[in-house]
Amino acid sequence: PAGAFGGGVTGVIALAAPADEQLASPLGRTSPLVKLGIALVWLLGLVLTLDPRPPLILIALAVGAGLVLGRIPARRLAAGLLPLWSVAVGIGVFNALFSGTNVDPTLAEFARLGPFRVTEQAVANGVAIALRVLTIAAVGVVFGLTTDSTRLVDALVQQGRLPERFGYGALAAYQAIPRLAEALTTLRQARRIRGLRTSWHPSILVGLLVLAIRHGDRLALAMDARAFGAGPRSRYREVRWTALDGIVGVTAIVALVGALAVGAA
Repeated sequence: PAGAFGGGVTGVIALAAPADEQLASPLGRTSPLVKLGIALVWLLGLVLTLDPRPPLILIALAVGAGLVLGRIPARRLAAGLLPLWSVAVGIGVFNALFSGTNVDPTLAEFARLGPFRVTEQAVANGVAIALRVLTIAAVGVVFGLTTDSTRLVDALVQQGRLPERFGYGALAAYQAIPRLAEALTTLRQARRIRGLRTSWHPSILVGLLVLAIRHGDRLALAMDARAFGAGPRSRYREVRWTALDGIVGVTAIVALVGALAVGAA
């Protein structure tokens, strides 16, 4: 159908958008900057180990936090995790099959798949990489389902000192994606009314590019009219540090240290 692609994009964005219940949850009220910091610290911590237990512990903690502290419905969380976890498994398998250790005759062979000789070391490395990606995917999905994009940019600007022009410009570009999906649907429907093919055609891409440029031009003029980047500004939405931010941050660091300790034992 003419609107299949546009509707699909809009549906994916709607799936990723947090609901009011998630935004009102403890994780939803936590500063987005704290949650970004947790994701970064966990990623750096996982680089220090190849043991599979630390990422498994952190995956369980991330999913549990999303279900309990983030109040994310299990079905919605699973729908967000499944595509990313499928990719993570694929990355692990690819790294195991094409690892340089597979050509080392001194290493123990794990399996032989047609022309591929897979060593135990290659499997261990592939599993370690896949588990790291699974962990970051779990943290990312929980972050996305408990964080409002506007509050994220507010936190980056107010707490992270990100330049306003860049921060709110990126937010405007992100919020323009659903509009571009709707514009694509409109363009394809217009071609159908004229009796033309509604499949991909260069004229559709040209029309979409023109609409994107016009929309970007209007956004730039609107931001200039509001004097973004011209000097100090008042705040409509204040983002402040709270005790909840400290509790969540410290708990995440303790969890990482504990998981790494289990892996080192």
